[in-house]
Amino acid sequence: MFAEIGHAALWLAAALAILQMVSGALALRAAEGEASPYALYARPAAVVQAFLAAIAFLTLLHAFAVTDLSVKLVATNSHSMKPLLYKLTGTWGNHEGSMLLWVSVLALSGGLLAFAERRLPERTMSATLSVQGFVALGFYVFLLFSSNPFERLPVPAVEGIGLNPLLQDIGLAIHPPTLYIGYVGLSVAFSLAMGALITRQVNPNFAKVMRPWVLGAWVFLTFGITAGSYWAYYELGWGGWWFWDPVENASLMPWLAATALLHSVSVLAARDALRTWTIMLGVVAFSMSMLGTFLVRSGVITSVHAFAVDPERGTLLLVLLGLYVGGSLTIFALRAGSVAEGKRFTATSREGALVFNNVMLSAILAIVLLGTLYPVLTEAFDVRVSVGPPYFNPAGAIFAITMFIVMAIGPLLRWKDDSPARIQPQIAVLGAVTLLVIALVVFLGDYPVLPVLGLALAATLGLAALMPLKGRKLTRVPTATWGMVAAHFGVAVALFGMACEGAFTQERLAAVGPGGVEQIGDWKVQLESVDPVSGPNWTAIEARLAVSRDGGEPVTLNPQARNFWAPAQATSESALLTTWDGQLYAVIGDAAGIGPDGQQRWQLRVWWKPFVTFIWYGGLLIAFGGVLSIIGRLQVDLRTRKASRRREEQREDQAAIARDEQAAGGATPEPAE
Repeated sequence: MFAEIGHAALWLAAALAILQMVSGALALRAAEGEASPYALYARPAAVVQAFLAAIAFLTLLHAFAVTDLSVKLVATNSHSMKPLLYKLTGTWGNHEGSMLLWVSVLALSGGLLAFAERRLPERTMSATLSVQGFVALGFYVFLLFSSNPFERLPVPAVEGIGLNPLLQDIGLAIHPPTLYIGYVGLSVAFSLAMGALITRQVNPNFAKVMRPWVLGAWVFLTFGITAGSYWAYYELGWGGWWFWDPVENASLMPWLAATALLHSVSVLAARDALRTWTIMLGVVAFSMSMLGTFLVRSGVITSVHAFAVDPERGTLLLVLLGLYVGGSLTIFALRAGSVAEGKRFTATSREGALVFNNVMLSAILAIVLLGTLYPVLTEAFDVRVSVGPPYFNPAGAIFAITMFIVMAIGPLLRWKDDSPARIQPQIAVLGAVTLLVIALVVFLGDYPVLPVLGLALAATLGLAALMPLKGRKLTRVPTATWGMVAAHFGVAVALFGMACEGAFTQERLAAVGPGGVEQIGDWKVQLESVDPVSGPNWTAIEARLAVSRDGGEPVTLNPQARNFWAPAQATSESALLTTWDGQLYAVIGDAAGIGPDGQQRWQLRVWWKPFVTFIWYGGLLIAFGGVLSIIGRLQVDLRTRKASRRREEQREDQAAIARDEQAAGGATPEPAE
């Protein structure tokens, strides 16, 4: 019964998306300044649609929680013996469930926008809600006709197949939902951009409405990518934190576009500049989200966290991609010329630095996009190629290094116009730090060029991030400024971790028997035993490693090689020992034969990764900076609204006093003849 309720809620939500789209579009037919009766329907339709989409998702969540094996999706992606947490996360650990989560978050965001936002002109809001309804309708059609999550089996299954064991991890409870919220936040920003472009209301007021959605989407994307990177690092057992997997790239590309959009919309809101840039980046950011959705769910790429499906679904997604992206680019081409230029600025200003870095981010985005799509295109001609770090790292570094240099200097410049000579002392200090770190690292050893430059730029960025605080009373620094400082310092911290991992990582691969000892760096690793163990839906061999550093007290690590039976799959469970200066990472492999001593040997792989954890500390700090910026903007908005209310109250009081004085004096205006 619950599945039927969810299915019916989806159909009703789709009908309301049509009403929202049509009523918003019809409201635009009214003349400027004239109220349209159609505008009355778009907001309620969006709010009720959000309620129905939430019901649909909750019913699917219930089906997974109780393991309703009459629902096909549950039978093919869950198992009665799974822990409850993984039953619940299995709701979105598949194609249909993840798409339902996507459209539910999309509907909830549209409902919140319709319910709470009153600052936009009514025509712009009508256009925005119409676009948002159009976007939602495409996903409803996709779900209902191609990927119905509530489809029943003719006969309930005796037992479920189970969820991919690699996805049976706490990371799955965090990583996909945060990414989806980020993607959907970009869809709202896209709808706002299209609404403002259609009504020719691209101005600072529109940017102030759009900025929280972009900032929120960017925060969730940052956190989601950080969590996903760490999940892949410890769960897959290959020791890397980023492999330029196509699905990794599918989340990185919207983040790059959102980063550029965030800076652009902030400039438009504060300085009334970069109007066309803001609209264009709003379209590009959402386009990258749609492209990522197509790549992950069309079956054109293979990945551990891709949902490879049949070509029919991929074709429908491609049609949606063409409609959304092609339609928005057409509107942009037709209306961009009518967007006013906005205020001018010089190249040597903070706006100029932001534009330059937007160009660099766009170039990096193009490199990632090309590297992701090129193997797909060549495979269509029966030519298989692999594009990985040898392409992405040096090609991206060309633009990233330049971007980091400008990022260090940009916040020191004044708005609108400035002279580099004014900040020459700060530039000299930053340049000296860069050269000093390069010289020190080169003196210490022979390391690859990119990690050396990364260490130097990390030190430079870290110092530059704190420079805007110089000479200011810290208690009076605006919260939004603290957000910028934290985010930029987080970039420096993450870059430091990446550079250290690239320069100083040590690896040891050996066949070891019980009692065997291996040395890696200043760590001694002894294999004490290998024993069979079991879990709720798996069996494993578990190694007992005693690791010690410089003769210190040994610590026990227990890496495992697991075999799941629901579904059948083998996985490696790494064991990590985290210290202040890095991580020891251990993986146990297959049996490696009998040694000369007659004992069974096992493949043991150990890495020592100095300061690798700073990669994720930096990512969290970047996201925290975004949260601080949101808080700061809310504080400013609250103060502005309070001041506006006070002014309104003062005007009302003055009008009341004037009326009282007029009444007391008996002066009444003579009627006009």
